[in-house]
Amino acid sequence: MSKIPIFPQAVLENVCRIIADTNTGLTGTQIGTYLAQEQINDIDPSNTKWKRLYNAFATFQNRNQCSNNILNFIKLALSPARYVADKERFDLLRNRVNQQLAFVGFQVKEDGNLQKTEIASTISDVQIKADNLKHEIENRKGHPALIQYCKAELLANNYFHAVFEANKGLFARIRELSGLTTDGNALIEEVFSQDPILIINNYQTKSEKDEHKGFCNILKGLCGMFRNTESHEPKVSWEVTEQDALEILGIISYCHRRLDKAQKIRQK
Repeated sequence: MSKIPIFPQAVLENVCRIIADTNTGLTGTQIGTYLAQEQINDIDPSNTKWKRLYNAFATFQNRNQCSNNILNFIKLALSPARYVADKERFDLLRNRVNQQLAFVGFQVKEDGNLQKTEIASTISDVQIKADNLKHEIENRKGHPALIQYCKAELLANNYFHAVFEANKGLFARIRELSGLTTDGNALIEEVFSQDPILIINNYQTKSEKDEHKGFCNILKGLCGMFRNTESHEPKVSWEVTEQDALEILGIISYCHRRLDKAQKIRQK
């Protein structure tokens, strides 16, 4: 890999604070192990965790005029295999780190690999993206369930993560309303089949049944857009623009509004 420019001081410090956070970050032993693995001198092992890490990183990039090994350390620290039993912690750390990496043109993908992104040009770029998306959704009278996904940490890299999480939220709501625990097409088939658990209208006439079937197909389409049919992993490499995000979120908003009036007509 070619030399990657050094991190600005603010980005370097914030990344260290996040990775070494007392409650959610690495232990002192892990920090020492990963520094050694990436051949970064642990010059201040007795200091507090974040300062220890910052001093090691700063010394390395000042000496080598690159941040390659630092990025590799971050990749090690956020290896998904280390968080199998605590995905919530992995998502929190990755999102917070990615918000900082946005300012140097990188992100850690959900599979733990690094990917180049558009560099945020100002300190407020990420928050501006979040505020704009929230404003547009409110202007379009989007369902309130969508606003929680207009967060800076979800938009630090691109809009994919906001629509992906919103889609997950829609399927979580269907599980809550139906009482089922399945996911994806299996969930949709069982909940909205010819012997449905939930109905979005009176489900009496042919037109009502056709509408119900069409709604079911919309949900299947959303499922197909965001899930790999073999591994059920998100398509993290799919680039989503703001316009794409607004249109997809509009579809999800419509689904939420129909669910607002859904009736449960049988138990699972």
